[in-house]
Amino acid sequence: MRKLSFLALLFVPFFTQSCSKKITETQVKAKRNLIIVANSTELKNVLAVAKAGDSIVLKDGVYDGKFVIKALNSGTAKQPITLVGSNKAVLDGGSLQTGYVLSLQANYWHIKGITITNGLKGLVADGANYNVFDDLTISKIGEEAIHLRKFSKHNIIQNLQISYTGLKTPDYGEGIYIGSAYSNWAKYSNGEPDRCDSNQVLNNKIGPYIAAECIDIKEGTTGGVIRGNTFEAQGITGANSADSWIDVKGNAYLIENNIGNNAQPSVLKDGYQVNCAYKGWGSHNVFKNNVCNVNASGFGFNIRLKSSKGEAVGNQVYSNNKVNNAGSGVANIPLITN
Repeated sequence: MRKLSFLALLFVPFFTQSCSKKITETQVKAKRNLIIVANSTELKNVLAVAKAGDSIVLKDGVYDGKFVIKALNSGTAKQPITLVGSNKAVLDGGSLQTGYVLSLQANYWHIKGITITNGLKGLVADGANYNVFDDLTISKIGEEAIHLRKFSKHNIIQNLQISYTGLKTPDYGEGIYIGSAYSNWAKYSNGEPDRCDSNQVLNNKIGPYIAAECIDIKEGTTGGVIRGNTFEAQGITGANSADSWIDVKGNAYLIENNIGNNAQPSVLKDGYQVNCAYKGWGSHNVFKNNVCNVNASGFGFNIRLKSSKGEAVGNQVYSNNKVNNAGSGVANIPLITN
């Protein structure tokens, strides 16, 4: 494709007027940035040389293997790199036992439409910023479907379908995992909080058969938005204390306009939980206008005010949240009137 575009540029007639020549060069450049791939080898080769402005289109088919996008292959704000295909373009990692199907270490990528399946982890973003994950299908994963890690910030996860996670290790079978537990800060963030800040999770369908929480928001992360998602509790196993749609241990998250469902039988206890897993974290989160079909013995919103690690302070639950069939009530703290 690149060679053909270069030849086309060579054959622009010398007598072409300057304005026409500019148009022709622009068209040629646009063609040069469109790269169509049809198999795993082509995809790996293209990911290794991708540059700002490239648009990589996957033909329908199965792409066997594990794929890596390195930091040097980043886009820019004005020229992101797109990786796009239909849900019949399937990245298949080959085994639930090991490896990441797609490892993203770069910035400014738009990844849209494809299916990710059959790996220990689905999509892992390490030090990856300003990316958009849109309309992906992620299913049949050994542990978590998506993990934002190593200071990954300002990413958008939207319009995804996530199901059947934790097939190898239910304890780690989250739908979306933001940040790192403090016990892993030495490994992933040089002993400091893994500040995966300002990420947005929008309009996704997470579940059924998510073995752990639909979303796990870790201590050390701040200022994310969780909006417009649908959570299905069917399939949550209760492993590693997973008994809510979301476990919030970060600070200053806005969680609004989500719908949580809980078909029986189920181990769900509370709709949403806030926990202080490390001193100074689990605070100042806001819950607005969520629909919580809890159908369980706990609360719609269980704000655990104290733990052995510290206190969760400044969290707000608004009265416009709708909570159905929560045996213990809407929340364990006073509601904020709209």
